[in-house]
Amino acid sequence: MRISPLAILLASVVLAQPSFAAQKTWDKVTVATEGAYAPWNYTGPDGKLAGYEIDLTRELCNRMKVKCDIVAQDWDGIIPGLTAGKYDAIIASMGVTPAREKVVAFSVAYTQAPNGFLTLKSSPLAAMPDLNKLFNLSQDETGAQKEIAKLRSLLSGKVLGVQSSSTAANFVDKYLKDVVEVREYKTIEQHNLDLEAGRVDLVMANITVLNKALSQPDMKDAMLAGPRFVGGVIGAGTTNVAMRKDDVELKGMFDKAIQSVNDDGTNRRLMQKWFGLDLSPPK
Repeated sequence: MRISPLAILLASVVLAQPSFAAQKTWDKVTVATEGAYAPWNYTGPDGKLAGYEIDLTRELCNRMKVKCDIVAQDWDGIIPGLTAGKYDAIIASMGVTPAREKVVAFSVAYTQAPNGFLTLKSSPLAAMPDLNKLFNLSQDETGAQKEIAKLRSLLSGKVLGVQSSSTAANFVDKYLKDVVEVREYKTIEQHNLDLEAGRVDLVMANITVLNKALSQPDMKDAMLAGPRFVGGVIGAGTTNVAMRKDDVELKGMFDKAIQSVNDDGTNRRLMQKWFGLDLSPPK
């Protein structure tokens, strides 16, 4: 059985997580992002971080009246870096899952973000049914399980790519690993390249990231296919700021700032700028 990096982390840090709260006055906050997850966060040709979450982070820090430093951190080490005190928060399209909640605290949501599939236009999988239908593993488990049963039949023997330690990886590990060959990648870009090269049959990831990838010339042969999922092992279907559990004051600051940008329309304007659609979280 494959043991995920998060499972190893749970075993090593839950009981030994250090406390940094007493050392903080919160006049400065260091935020980690992946820097490789366009359009949420990415590193531009000039080497600078950009994207929806970079703009959002700056707006939140401005409303919190704190100096804000944003640093890039590889996804598979992003939670261990937080618990080790390398930075104070994670804003990196991170969904809330039961496993993550054992290690870190989460703010209120700033977006919703279902997972979906990408395949090649020439693939038989391009005809997967229920395109754009959203199934909630928490609220409609029966309906979701029926859809998963259809997927298992369609995907039997296929090669499926996911980013390591992602909610998509959690979904595949629970529902599909016995019928597909799973290949894990460090970044979304890596599994998209393997899709275009024909080394995997489809990939699963956050639908907004997949949609953004389709705007790139080297992804011209790919398309979205099949249903979308939220809830359960994928998490609440939202993205939230992650912090250390001891940093209660910081969580309150982020909660207040996020509620503010959600209420006054600032967050919707940023979503329209970067995604071209409104991904406002449920109220």
